[in-house]
Amino acid sequence: MNKTIKEYCEEYYAYAVKIRRELHRHPEIGMACIQTTDLICNELHAHGIPFRRTGEAGVIAEIKGTKEESKAVVMLRADMDALPVEELTGLPYASEIPGMMHACGHDLHTGMLLGTTRILMELREEFAGTIRLVFQPGEEISKGASHMIAHGALENVSYGFGIHMDPLSPLNVVRCKKGPDWAAVDHFVIHIHGKGAHGATPHKGSDAIVAASAVVMGLQTMVSRLVDPMKPLVVTVGKMTAGSSYNIIAEEAVLEGTCRCFDLDVRDQIPSMLQHLAGSIAQGYQCTAEVTVNHHSLPLINDAQAVDLLHTSAMKVMNEKHWQEAQPEMIGEDFSEYAALVPCVFAHLGADAGYPLHSGHIQFKEEAMKLGMALEVQFSLDVLA
Repeated sequence: MNKTIKEYCEEYYAYAVKIRRELHRHPEIGMACIQTTDLICNELHAHGIPFRRTGEAGVIAEIKGTKEESKAVVMLRADMDALPVEELTGLPYASEIPGMMHACGHDLHTGMLLGTTRILMELREEFAGTIRLVFQPGEEISKGASHMIAHGALENVSYGFGIHMDPLSPLNVVRCKKGPDWAAVDHFVIHIHGKGAHGATPHKGSDAIVAASAVVMGLQTMVSRLVDPMKPLVVTVGKMTAGSSYNIIAEEAVLEGTCRCFDLDVRDQIPSMLQHLAGSIAQGYQCTAEVTVNHHSLPLINDAQAVDLLHTSAMKVMNEKHWQEAQPEMIGEDFSEYAALVPCVFAHLGADAGYPLHSGHIQFKEEAMKLGMALEVQFSLDVLA
């Protein structure tokens, strides 16, 4: 190797920033990351990197080492979808698409992985085996990972690695932990059915708004009374839709919310708990309730050996004092779908952005991409070694 990993990352940093800013200007959401996929394919083609497109959106590239024959495969993943958030940063490369913004750092993840890809192409003589680079759409809607898996992202993979920018940690601090890291995500919808009436004669109707309000409060007993207190659970109602006029007793109300947990047994109980509570409370107000639960992503569980491998690699490219134990959070991430099938590690990279994830004001420090690339390269080389 003619240069150190850090020197390679310095060399390709400007390239990674250029890609990141181009993606930031033109965000796309969900599975509709078509122009983003076009850009990635064009870059890979321009630099002679073999790849295949996974439908309209998504790319899988592979770099095979020339050191010797090996069937070993390591996977690196970057998500690339944005959010339906209005950008408020005022940056010169701010989003040009109204109502869309890369407010979760996926543009940095993608720019970083393309930089890593170019470094690994230069280092092919240094390793044996295959490094698979997965550029994934649809993370924010929990559909992208399953799409990439269906297209062979995990075929013969020994270990997988993903990085997420951490906007509230200092620059270049890396947080990681063994076991549960981020939570399972479920989305629920509760339809409350009552009986409409004149606002002046409420006794002649069954008020869906009153019933829905009671359901919102009552759902918190799932946390306080129905689940083992040693098994964390969050129940959030984020949306209520009801009523048509100030003087009409509402006949219907719709609640939408999310449940987050780490324990799969708790997750299995969520639909029945929601239906029992919502139905019983609504009945007390002479209403009925129908509950629908949509499972999004699994809890993200880091493999212990994969974490140890990453720590060993990290100590070659960063200071020990910047490596910290992560604390579990109720945020969801569909990287969990990969981690449920092969040993994976997911790390959080400090980018000192000043605002939390999904804020329209968030401004990630791009310098974090240097360490991100170094971690991706070093981990890949160490696993294949």
